[in-house]
Amino acid sequence: MESSQFNTIALGTALALAVGAFLVKFVLGGKKKAPISLDPKEYRKFKLVDKTIISHNTRLFRFALPTPDSILGLPIGQHISLKAVVDEKDVMRSYTPVSSDDEKGYFDLIIKVYERGVMSQYVDHLVVGQDSIDVRGPKGAFVYQTNMFRSIGMIAGGTGITPMLQVIRAILKNKSDTTQIRLIFANVNEDDILLREDLDRLVVGHPNFKIYYVLNNPPAGWTGGVGFVSQEMIQNFLLPPGSENTKVVMCGPPMMNKAMQGHLTAIGYTEEQVFQF
Repeated sequence: MESSQFNTIALGTALALAVGAFLVKFVLGGKKKAPISLDPKEYRKFKLVDKTIISHNTRLFRFALPTPDSILGLPIGQHISLKAVVDEKDVMRSYTPVSSDDEKGYFDLIIKVYERGVMSQYVDHLVVGQDSIDVRGPKGAFVYQTNMFRSIGMIAGGTGITPMLQVIRAILKNKSDTTQIRLIFANVNEDDILLREDLDRLVVGHPNFKIYYVLNNPPAGWTGGVGFVSQEMIQNFLLPPGSENTKVVMCGPPMMNKAMQGHLTAIGYTEEQVFQF
């Protein structure tokens, strides 16, 4: 064989191998995994890059991740811990982002700012584009997996909607997940209902998701629940405790959680069927 023919064959073989390696790595091998930003053992700093006023006392805070391709790395059902130093003392609070790992480069927190809330006041006074917050995670004893329950009943009060929304979105975006979701969402006034547009939008086209709003001070013509969440409301709206593979999760103010636990026990839900975020 002549030298030129040999070189041509060798070059063709090399090109074929190179193309094959490319296909295996980038087509058959899948996309490169996004870098995870969280660390369960150490606090890491994330800069505040945006702040949206939702109401007179509620804000949406956006924090940047290390790179535009980074994800937070938070399993569904888990939360994060924020830490700040206030008056020379460490202050730590747990929050659930309303964003997910589908969003890269940032994560969002919805926080209600209380007059005497040490952490909420601290975050509210961070300067956009300059200040950062210390974050550690993931944390929590609940990790949602596809179809792990036949039905999930949810009872949320105020900002307690954030861990619920995380699970709801994960279920509804997965066409193979057939979990039935029933959400009772309690607030004081109609204007206090956080993320209502998002929730109502999720109901459309998803027959496995239903919401029952409850208000302490309902406006004229209100068709939802009135007063505090009662045992009767739970019995009428959530699937009964005898239903196969049923779970109830709740998140709200301490007094509300205590009352809901009493209602659920009276109805017949077992300790294993109830989880408090």
